[in-house]
Amino acid sequence: MPGKPSVSSAPDGPRAPGWRLLGSELAVLFRRRRTWAMLLALDAIPVLIALAVRLSSAVPAGRGPAFLDRISQNGLFVGVTAMLVAVPLFLPLTVGVVAGDTLAGEAGLGTLRYLLAAPAGRGRLLLVKYGGAVVFAAAAPLTVALVGAGIGAALFPVGPVTLLSGDTIGAADALGRLLLIAAYLAVSLVGLSAIGLFMSSLTDVPVGAMAATVVLAVIAQVADALPQLEWLHPWLFSHRWLDFADLLRQPVAWDTFAANALLQAGYVAVFGALAYAKFATKDVLS
Repeated sequence: MPGKPSVSSAPDGPRAPGWRLLGSELAVLFRRRRTWAMLLALDAIPVLIALAVRLSSAVPAGRGPAFLDRISQNGLFVGVTAMLVAVPLFLPLTVGVVAGDTLAGEAGLGTLRYLLAAPAGRGRLLLVKYGGAVVFAAAAPLTVALVGAGIGAALFPVGPVTLLSGDTIGAADALGRLLLIAAYLAVSLVGLSAIGLFMSSLTDVPVGAMAATVVLAVIAQVADALPQLEWLHPWLFSHRWLDFADLLRQPVAWDTFAANALLQAGYVAVFGALAYAKFATKDVLS
């Protein structure tokens, strides 16, 4: 009818500034040399593994990281082995750097007050900063998987893969499983990202927040390795980081994936709430 505004001409409402803020945050994050330096450092892991296997003699079965002895028969295992190597330290290190810099980096540069001057609100800004950290947490294992698959295909034969259940799947399906493992690791790191966000809300010194986040990741893994703390293991955010064996079976058993997602969601809820409680009352104007 005449005079009635169409849906397309209606204002975007309060959601649009949030999406614009997230887009701006991601653009800034992935324009930084530090971000690309960390991704390139992660990419060096599968390249180093592939070259080491290619230039060496046969790897004895049971020696080195899991699946290392299968790389020479199928290059897709480079990606799986590289992710296994990256999980204990390198992935938490890079994610801790990004998450720890979210708020503390802006505060240290003096730009946080200008961000809050926009009509975004502290809650929305906190979500945007966490969203940027989560996107990086997904990009980090994904780049390891893709570079591993690429260098593996370049240096070794690629063909059907025998899963842990004994079933054989084609190379295309195996690549899908590789990406599924990357997704599992991305979910595994969202809890650490929330911890980093909270640490970042406590200080104006980004290096301190980064270091605290990475140290907590190391402490959690050390505690998970101590049998005396077995009662604590199921509650540690790092407890299920390496439990993606069910993704290499036929059919895929999703119980572990769901349990890991639930565990990480608990950490996101707790440390997200703590970060909001701290950031909502933080003096950024003085």
